[in-house]
Amino acid sequence: MIDLTCLKGKKVVLTGAYGVFGVWIAQAFNSVGAELCLTGSRMNKLEELADKLQCSVPPLLVAADLTSDSDLQRLTDTVRDAWGAPDILINNAGVYPSSFLLDLSNSEWDRIMDVNLRAPFVLSRDMAKLMIKEGVKGVIINISSGAARKMRSTAVPYCVSKTALDRLNLGLALELAEFGIRVNAVEPGFAAGSESTHLTEEHVRKVEANIPLGRSSGPEDAPSAILYLCSDSASFITGANLAVDGGNSAGVRVVYQDKKKPL
Repeated sequence: MIDLTCLKGKKVVLTGAYGVFGVWIAQAFNSVGAELCLTGSRMNKLEELADKLQCSVPPLLVAADLTSDSDLQRLTDTVRDAWGAPDILINNAGVYPSSFLLDLSNSEWDRIMDVNLRAPFVLSRDMAKLMIKEGVKGVIINISSGAARKMRSTAVPYCVSKTALDRLNLGLALELAEFGIRVNAVEPGFAAGSESTHLTEEHVRKVEANIPLGRSSGPEDAPSAILYLCSDSASFITGANLAVDGGNSAGVRVVYQDKKKPL
């Protein structure tokens, strides 16, 4: 049986806090009584989220550009000064621009890698050091994607960054195990609504039609998996990658050709 009461009072750092999945993850941890440090590039959006959550303990709000070393350091310093160390780090922030490789600039490639790969490395390293210093046997969750294993035209840099993140996830799990720090990845399913990527209704319908379980990811799907992996019930799980995508990463569902229905 999964016992989530162990997460009450846990101190959670969440990047990309006001994105689609960020909001759902924040709501999930708030619902079990965790304390939150919410970060994103815009303070007004963080304040809106904090107002929406109505946390019993006001969250730490840190506006930070994850491509900036000084902002990453400021985030770590804020957590250290307030908590000593976090119990949980969720590397959720990610960018998914659409561009053919021949049209992609050097600076855009660097931005994608900085947010999707370099920032999780820097934050995992620095937050893990805080955990080790304070004797915290914490948890790091990296938000990955099925794109790590399936190349997509116009999204090659994103796929590359997520493939590398999967390898980083394994490396962190191996090297932090001796300190009792567990590191796992979760691959959320498709969910429309990102501010940075506009999707037409027709596109959303086509994507959903190819998901084996027939729907988009909902507010409780990926967050439930994350809560489980952060709980004591998953105390023997590290280096894992859990797809919560309705079977989308299992393969492509094709249209049945025969008029007769299959048994």
